[in-house]
Amino acid sequence: MGRPDGFLVYERETGENIAPLDRINNYDEFHKSLSEDKQKEQGTRCMDCGIPYCQSGILINNRVSGCPLNNLIPEFNHLLYKGNYKLALQRLLMTNPFPEFTGRVCPAPCEHGCTVGLNGVSVSIKENERFIIDKAFSNGTMQAKPPICRTGKTIAIVGSGPAGLSAAYILNKLGHTVTVYEREDRVGGLLMYGIPNMKLDKSVVNRRVMLMKEEGVTFLTGVDVGKESKVTSMILNNYDSVILATGAPKPRDLNVKGRELRGIEFAVDYLKENTRTLLSPKIDNNNYIDAKNKNVLIIGGGDTGTDCVATALRQGAKSIIQLEITDKPPKARSDNNPWPQWANIFKEDYGQEEYVAKFGKDPRKYLTSVKELIGDENGNVKKAVITNVKWEKTEDNRVVPIPVENSEKLIGVDLVLIAMGFLGSEDYLAQALEIELNNRGNIKADDKSYKTNKDNIFVCGDARRGQSLVVWAIREGIDVAYNVHKYLVK
Repeated sequence: MGRPDGFLVYERETGENIAPLDRINNYDEFHKSLSEDKQKEQGTRCMDCGIPYCQSGILINNRVSGCPLNNLIPEFNHLLYKGNYKLALQRLLMTNPFPEFTGRVCPAPCEHGCTVGLNGVSVSIKENERFIIDKAFSNGTMQAKPPICRTGKTIAIVGSGPAGLSAAYILNKLGHTVTVYEREDRVGGLLMYGIPNMKLDKSVVNRRVMLMKEEGVTFLTGVDVGKESKVTSMILNNYDSVILATGAPKPRDLNVKGRELRGIEFAVDYLKENTRTLLSPKIDNNNYIDAKNKNVLIIGGGDTGTDCVATALRQGAKSIIQLEITDKPPKARSDNNPWPQWANIFKEDYGQEEYVAKFGKDPRKYLTSVKELIGDENGNVKKAVITNVKWEKTEDNRVVPIPVENSEKLIGVDLVLIAMGFLGSEDYLAQALEIELNNRGNIKADDKSYKTNKDNIFVCGDARRGQSLVVWAIREGIDVAYNVHKYLVK
């Protein structure tokens, strides 16, 4: 390392966030960058630790440790400190095709495995990564680099989220002709419609898509493969290989009395249509879901639940309650969650921070579930019966939530958002392509080759592994690309 004692000399410093009460007035990205000199200082906090778990990307007792992309973190941190941005970019792009995405939305498992973080505060790896790529775009270093020659092989990729984009990126670099099919009106999948603009500005997604177009990738939007028989037949018959990267968009539903009432929506639809309206404000969107002046109940936590809190605040919600069926995480690592595993600890994410700033309290209620939803005479949801739960082991050793007796509470609600996770890929796609699903509703594939039961059809990302992180989707997109390449050139 350029300065082995950097972690002793410099404290961890990250860019500031715009104050919560200011940022909830718009959908702009609210996280600001450090100055160039300050970011270089942060690069030198990376110590000469010998075993950089930050880049390991391994599972320890089913908990991830380090970066799933195996980013060369000590190397690009050192080059950042030295001010050699061109070489830092080269090292970063060797493993991560889209650091502008991970540098904004990744929860940074790399930092949880940082050796400095074992007895202090970890290196700001995520911000260092974002600085390197944003610097490259701003100074013109990031330029289109089409392949020198083409192989003559053609590949169709269904889905343009992080998995599909990374597969397209690699296969195009290898000289194959790639066409990406997207059922929405814009390219990006989860990156475009699943993640709110304040976390990932859509200009960042469009910037990368334009670069990939210049490099030779073809994108076709508004095409729903599986529902359009002619398109499905054409894809099966006209391409040397097909990759399914459709994600796991089927939301888990809520099975309680009153579910049929109006005003009960899936979080994924709520977030998608809000972004669509934001991007096309002059076009009437009949599917837009407005939380303005409403008492909002969000069922579920995680990133999706947080994004719903933040979006409802920006729409002008009167109040928000967010239910978490799990217990509140500890403030520090528990004994069964040691370094360098991902730390399962309590955090106040951006949406909750904003709600606290406006209303003076955290919207989350832990170990709480919905028992019943009650409507008015017109069929609109107006009340919810919520109850405390406790987790108990059943006779078959499953741990399940059990309602606590006499803990019911009646609350007023005008809008209910279901953010309870996802159950797998769309059934119609698998049926149209005659692809097998596993018992979790995901597309079944070989764990090493990512090949389905059809010889030339592969699958990657959430469509294969189930709901997961953007960084895992990118990892699988890269892996499936090289597997398809081997299949085509055998």
